[in-house]
Amino acid sequence: MSAAEFDWNLATVWETIAEELPDAPAQIQGERTFTWADFERRANGVARTLLDGRASRDDRVTQYLRNSPEYLEVSHAAFKIGIPAINSNYRYRDEELRYLWEDADVTAVVFHGSFTATVGALRDRVPRVRQWIHVDDGTQPCPEWAIPYEQAAAASAERVRAPWGRGGDDLFLLYTGGTTGMPKGVMWRAADMLRQVNDVSTVHYALEDGAEGIRRDLRGPGQAHISGSPYMHGTGYFGATMAMHGGGCVVSLTAPGFDAAELLDSIDRYRVASLAISGEVFAKRIVDALAAEPGRWDSSTIRNVLTSGGMLGEQSKRALLEHWPAAAILDGFSSSEGFGMGWSLATKDSIPETGRFAPGPNVWVLDEHEQPVEPGSGVIGKLVVRNRLPMGYYKDPDKTARTFREINGVRTSVPGDHGIIHPDGTIQLMGRDSLCITSGGEKIFTEEVEGVILDHEAVTDVLVVGVPDPQWGQSVAAVVSVEPGAAPTAAELIGHVKARLAGYKAPKHVVFVESVPRSPNGKADYPAARALAEAQRQPVA
Repeated sequence: MSAAEFDWNLATVWETIAEELPDAPAQIQGERTFTWADFERRANGVARTLLDGRASRDDRVTQYLRNSPEYLEVSHAAFKIGIPAINSNYRYRDEELRYLWEDADVTAVVFHGSFTATVGALRDRVPRVRQWIHVDDGTQPCPEWAIPYEQAAAASAERVRAPWGRGGDDLFLLYTGGTTGMPKGVMWRAADMLRQVNDVSTVHYALEDGAEGIRRDLRGPGQAHISGSPYMHGTGYFGATMAMHGGGCVVSLTAPGFDAAELLDSIDRYRVASLAISGEVFAKRIVDALAAEPGRWDSSTIRNVLTSGGMLGEQSKRALLEHWPAAAILDGFSSSEGFGMGWSLATKDSIPETGRFAPGPNVWVLDEHEQPVEPGSGVIGKLVVRNRLPMGYYKDPDKTARTFREINGVRTSVPGDHGIIHPDGTIQLMGRDSLCITSGGEKIFTEEVEGVILDHEAVTDVLVVGVPDPQWGQSVAAVVSVEPGAAPTAAELIGHVKARLAGYKAPKHVVFVESVPRSPNGKADYPAARALAEAQRQPVA
């Protein structure tokens, strides 16, 4: 069997690890610890519950959950029976959830008790859902129309298989909200998703050898990991998945929002080696907590910090590495439509420029004629991913055709990101088509400008948007938060940008805010930033 022909998914990896390391910890949250044998047994119970009398390959289960052991147990159960587990954003409001569950054809919802009222109000509006499974988080009791999660987890002590089997062609469906529009489902083959995890994890199995290859290459219990980012988003989920891929232990925080002190307590208590966060919104809180109570925590075990989904500036990287000098910060540039677009590695002695990445092996940068951009030419090109790609968008052939296109005889993904190639082959990320500002006929990419502003010593966070301008069509506005006690002027920040970029890219409006609008996972809320800019902008003299 060749590596391209294996016909199984991530469940085979986790089942084999559970056989080899039954007593090793797999998941921890607060005072709850689950071994790998527990993880396997409980996922089998959930899988058995999902296989009710009406079950079919077309079923989908969604995790309407905060970070918790149950989230990954449901994911494992879904892999076992060959159906997608759908990530539900717990910050969505009723109509957004209804849209997502209808669009994804969800048939089972696993939800935390704190979301009981929302779920109850939606039940009659999502008729396809036939199972509601309640996870007790100490808030609301299980309603009579739902199944208690612990009952579901105890439903089978034996390994569960669906009547239709499972394989590499099973659907892995990742919903992404992006920066604009309603959420959309990106379809991956389960085997391709597994390959991707296997490529970037600390343990790489010979997938062509099946379970025997996993047993041979597993090196005993792996590292402890924490995803500060929500599992409902790719950074948090894949950070946790990669840790478990190597037989590690995933620690889920207990606070409903991100609590830097709890994170640092957990790193200290469980000797955590790897961490996943999403940019400045997490890094700043960690650095502030460390600075406020020096000596409280021993976080010397941290070796790997993965950040993605939000830009992380040089200052924050430098501050984190002052506290964690043995660590490496891996800044991943990726999208749901094409993993592994680029990487930036920072260590205490080497911190690269913000927004500058080494391209992934499957990335092209193409000009407007779809020809390769010459390094050092200064031409802004579109980033194109080839080889291992999603199948497209779920139930949206038109969007699929626009994003997944054949270029020069090769099927590619064109998510809409742009960059320039430096002479050394690294890529400077410029921004996305959907966020591009056109001012006086010039195109300005937001992330390029954000990266420069973020490197100002007083700035803690920034979003750049285009606002209407009667003369130029659009002008650049920056929504900025700064360090406590700092008072940079708008003119100072504009001059900082002009020192590194063409003058037309500099903001014409700077709005100072206490907190730049972002979602809890660190993703930019550009519509909110634009509303702030339009309401408060004042031209700089």
